[in-house]
Amino acid sequence: MTDEWRGWQEAAQAALYGDGGFYRSPEGPAGHFRTSVHASPLFAAAVARLLAGTARELGTDRVDLVDLGAGRGELLTGVLAALPGIAPAGLAVRAYAVEIAARPPGLDPRIEWCAEPPQGVRGLLFANEWLDNVPTPVTETDADGVDRYVLVRTVDGTERLGAPVTGADAEWLRRWWPSAGPGSRAEIGRPRDEAWARAVATLSEGLAVAVDYAHVREARPPFGTLTGFRAGREVRPVPDGSCDLTSHVALDACAAAGARGGTEPEVVDQREALRGLGVSGERPPLALASTDPAAYVRALASAGEAAELTARGGLGDFEWLMQRVGATSLSSPSGV
Repeated sequence: MTDEWRGWQEAAQAALYGDGGFYRSPEGPAGHFRTSVHASPLFAAAVARLLAGTARELGTDRVDLVDLGAGRGELLTGVLAALPGIAPAGLAVRAYAVEIAARPPGLDPRIEWCAEPPQGVRGLLFANEWLDNVPTPVTETDADGVDRYVLVRTVDGTERLGAPVTGADAEWLRRWWPSAGPGSRAEIGRPRDEAWARAVATLSEGLAVAVDYAHVREARPPFGTLTGFRAGREVRPVPDGSCDLTSHVALDACAAAGARGGTEPEVVDQREALRGLGVSGERPPLALASTDPAAYVRALASAGEAAELTARGGLGDFEWLMQRVGATSLSSPSGV
């Protein structure tokens, strides 16, 4: 990294994905923060149910599963392990892990590792905490009410205001994130809209799902949400490759960008989505403790993991954007 001033999008792109970038580190995302995938195998089992439901709605016994931003393949590994107890016998799954890092050693050979999502897939495309790591320009409204790009010094994260926002970025702000006045900030989500539209376009038929912390136009945070994470702790965002750089997603804008074929995107919170896929934080009946103590302990542990995945103020606040492509008869698999 050099001691130079850049826009946040360019600086974050290099810090996260460039040579020596954060997402190329050998420990992967799991070495720095805990996602739903890492919190419990119940999450992968829920995705397995969603995949099986998608195959059923498509009327096929051969289905594709694409994991965008696959980390080190943890989600796909969990889904493939869960499927035998969930999917009907004979369901053939072709699994793709889309990730810039090298394929990790020992990964299930059934998982195809690729740098870009495959085209023309038929099935489920799943992007868990992917959009929040698509870098965006950051803007701030100056004392005269002019929206300006925020420049950052890569070596230490010091900021200053740059040129006024113009063109497509200015149009995006007007439509999706109007200024709250001098000193307010925004993250221009146009690169994420475009990334999501490209991802959805890779499906020939099926369901695309993006899961992320999010906000909508009526409730944008007045000072943005850009932050950093390192070794499990939130840290000051510095684009030097030493930490994750993330901000919440303007998911309503992504939904509009990804809409295809007249089907309306759906957005539900993770609490509702996972409950529709059989993940409940309800405690097992106490009577089970006396009739089958081992089963009670297992059920209690499972309920605790489910509670973490669906907790308000935590993982349960993630939003699920679901976009159906192709057959208009596709309904919400497994109740989602």
